[in-house]
Amino acid sequence: MASSQDLSLRLPTAADVDAAAERLAGVAVRTPLISSPALDALTGGRVFLKAETLQRTGSFKFRGAYNKLSSLAPDMRRCGVVAFSSGNHAQGVAAAAKLLDMPAVIVMPRDAPRRKRERTAALGAEVVLYDREREDREAISRRIAAARGAVLVPPYDDPFVIAGQGTTGREIAEDVAQFGLTLDCVIVNASGGGLTAGVALAVKARAPGARIYTAEPEGFDDHARSFRSGRRERNAVLTGSMCDALMSQMPGELTFEVNRALVADGVTATEAEVARAVGFAFHELKLVVEPGGAVALAALLAGKLDIADKTAVVVLSGGNIDPELFAFGARAHAGRRANLTKWATRKNTAAARPLCGRFLCAAGRAFAAYLAASAAFGVVTASGGQRKWAENA
Repeated sequence: MASSQDLSLRLPTAADVDAAAERLAGVAVRTPLISSPALDALTGGRVFLKAETLQRTGSFKFRGAYNKLSSLAPDMRRCGVVAFSSGNHAQGVAAAAKLLDMPAVIVMPRDAPRRKRERTAALGAEVVLYDREREDREAISRRIAAARGAVLVPPYDDPFVIAGQGTTGREIAEDVAQFGLTLDCVIVNASGGGLTAGVALAVKARAPGARIYTAEPEGFDDHARSFRSGRRERNAVLTGSMCDALMSQMPGELTFEVNRALVADGVTATEAEVARAVGFAFHELKLVVEPGGAVALAALLAGKLDIADKTAVVVLSGGNIDPELFAFGARAHAGRRANLTKWATRKNTAAARPLCGRFLCAAGRAFAAYLAASAAFGVVTASGGQRKWAENA
């Protein structure tokens, strides 16, 4: 257990991931690797999906949160924890705190999806809202933690959080090996880089030849740019993507130190590609995936990585999407197929054409109208990123 003194910020190791797996055994869900003949046909490779959408609280974040909180000594638990998050880390910390009988305060942006805010509060956490564009969430959280004597639980830049997220990669490597296959690459959605760092540590320890890639929304590709420049790069804006879970301004300090050594490169996906991936996951795979959890899948579907004749794993990192918005998106998707001639030509496969294509720009325009009408009657609240996506579609 950690002492009541401040934990030193050290780089985690694969051994830390193994220790986290022991703490999480019987608490976190060992999520399945799902195969899809449709994805295999589209990509020419063997593709598996790590469905962290089925994890407790609907995302991988529970792993790191529980590992962090369960590592605290009793004297550190009494005053509780404080975290800042747009939703998934918030729910993970709230759920872990509830299981460990600890008070929790979560600082969340006002434009976070309503479902995430409601579920965080339902788990017993006190929710404090802030303005994403005008206020500093970390500064707010530190003030609250200092005033209450609580422990601050960062969303990614913490050795215990990284190690907990790394159990995702540990399971990936173990399951692929159990299938008798050689793991060639893993594609991970990246925000602050905690999931990527943990997955990289675990996978590289068991499959040294595997290549790790980050996937980010276009315009929020701080990891991809940082890998190429060799230093942490900032995103120019803080809002404006439907992928509300992936809008950290820059990679974390600890996470980047791990990732710069272990990650091959980063890829991006446009808003339209992400929307199509959400639709594809629902209609072809029968999975509910939030936009931020679908970027890696979007990049793969868009041909951003060549995995022909390779074994690849795509991490579906979260499935927390407002049900009204998801239902509308699914209805807009039904019966419509986007024009993917350019994509199909690049892939040069006739099999790709009937399997892909979702969420036309017309759906985005209709979505904007739906949001405006619903907001007028208080039916649904969209995040700022979701509103901007609809307006620009």
